[in-house]
Amino acid sequence: MSAVSIRDVALRAGVSVGTVSNAINRPNIVAANTVAKVQAAIDDLGFIRNDAARQLRAGRSKTIGLVVLDVRNPFFTDVARGAEDQAAIAGYTVLLGNSDESSVREATYLDLFDEQRVHGVLISPFDDITPRLAALRKRGIPAVLVDRSSGDESFSSVSVDDLEGGRMAVQHLIDIGRRRIAFIGGPMVIRQVADRLAGARRAAAESDARLEVIEIDALSVLEGRRAGASIVARSADDRPDAIFAANDLVAMGVLQALMMQGVDVRVPDEIALIGYDDIDFASAAVVPLSSIRQPSALIGQTAVEILLDEAQNPDARPRQVVFQPELVVRESTR
Repeated sequence: MSAVSIRDVALRAGVSVGTVSNAINRPNIVAANTVAKVQAAIDDLGFIRNDAARQLRAGRSKTIGLVVLDVRNPFFTDVARGAEDQAAIAGYTVLLGNSDESSVREATYLDLFDEQRVHGVLISPFDDITPRLAALRKRGIPAVLVDRSSGDESFSSVSVDDLEGGRMAVQHLIDIGRRRIAFIGGPMVIRQVADRLAGARRAAAESDARLEVIEIDALSVLEGRRAGASIVARSADDRPDAIFAANDLVAMGVLQALMMQGVDVRVPDEIALIGYDDIDFASAAVVPLSSIRQPSALIGQTAVEILLDEAQNPDARPRQVVFQPELVVRESTR
């Protein structure tokens, strides 16, 4: 059975298609008895208006596309929640895409959002996608970078100062007396990881601390566990006395390895450990994790505010909003 169309409603009510459209969308300009006839026809036929089609005909939908690096990371869940809350206030919905740190999946979601004529795109990019976002903007779809600054400031962005966050993390480890520090993170193509490492190197260079870099393939618990296991396998004299993990998921994996490999590596007595993001699980870990806090929900809210403003004012100058990170000290570095 085919879906009931607006033409079917018009025939049942004995009016034109235009009158049905006005009765649905602008009832104030249609006679009350005509509106009643149209509504009766809708009820009889079970007609459901196709808002998506109507919005596409108007040139833009009431949806916002959001692409994050890893939806399993609670940091991005909080960013999405902040974006969704702010979008709802303005009458929009958010479509969430997970690139899973893959440029192919990232491109697939951008294609989908382009086809859907979303109102705008929020994205935490895996790679350099400036040309692609520029093409979307030419077609009337603005974009805002999330959790990453725009290098050439050609697009608005909402981010955290990851250089300062990385410096802050390693400086804290130095301040508690640690000098053999390992940074665990990757892949380095992710701008946030590279910036956190650069900040860590800055702090180490300004002291007598030594910084070792252990690159991993993904910012996940599993990769953190593997890196932690490789550290546990070393002799006690060859292990670092502190670890800065590029995010809290990696830090939790490292902590699991230090506690589960059959070797008694005490945290923080032998190895102090600090993560990044301050997700909810950080404070609930067996050894509560010190971390660098980012205002995740606020990042999402602010990005939506900027995006909606740019949709209304396409000639507006791109804005770069940079929040400052915060050191949260818990038992893993006390």
